[in-house]
Amino acid sequence: MTPLIDYTLHLADSTLILAQRNAEWCGHGPVLEQDIAITNVSLDLLGQARNFYQYAATLIGNSTTEDSLAYLRTEREFKNCLLVEQPNGDWAQTILRQFFFSVYQQLLFEKLQNSKDEQLAAIAVKSLKEVNYHVRWSGEWVIRLGDGTEESKSRMIKAIDALWTYTGEIFIAASYELQAASESAGIDPSSLKELWMKKIADVFDEATLSIPENKFMQTGGKEGKHTEHLGYILTELQYMQRAYPDSTW
Repeated sequence: MTPLIDYTLHLADSTLILAQRNAEWCGHGPVLEQDIAITNVSLDLLGQARNFYQYAATLIGNSTTEDSLAYLRTEREFKNCLLVEQPNGDWAQTILRQFFFSVYQQLLFEKLQNSKDEQLAAIAVKSLKEVNYHVRWSGEWVIRLGDGTEESKSRMIKAIDALWTYTGEIFIAASYELQAASESAGIDPSSLKELWMKKIADVFDEATLSIPENKFMQTGGKEGKHTEHLGYILTELQYMQRAYPDSTW
């Protein structure tokens, strides 16, 4: 596959897996309004994933479809970052995972909308409107929980401890990201790190939370080396297609 295809699949995979994770909250949210909110965020991410998969399928050809890319690849073929496959945990962990990823997406899409690849640029423009809401919604929850009760603050601190080690990978460029960036089609993620840290720090300050220092960062997801969690996600996601191949509605 070409670097552009790999780059597009990386963007698709990260949004699909986070959409699947968030969908696990459907019917289980802390209050009805937030149950609906996180379900809508999941649907937004799923729509983004579909757009990226459809474009990747066009680039690949050979009767490839968005469905075959989502349902018929194995864990080692997925290129999502490790952050999005981490368990939901409690509401605090789910919200913090969304906040970390949404701030990254916001910065990425702001630059990607100027891509020389017209299709990637169009997807970024369309997705940015949704992501701006995701950042605001999840950020408000980080502040609400971090600067809330002793219990809510404790849960946010535990969420930071669980997830921070997976944030560094986002900004370590895979070879296909570097190639796509060199061709002005994609974005070198390392260029987003400084501003991402500032945005995270600003919200953490308001939430009276601290950013961890000198913590080891996990890597490998962009190259197909995942945690055990992804296998379980794909087992559920891909079950129907694998049990009943080529089934349609």
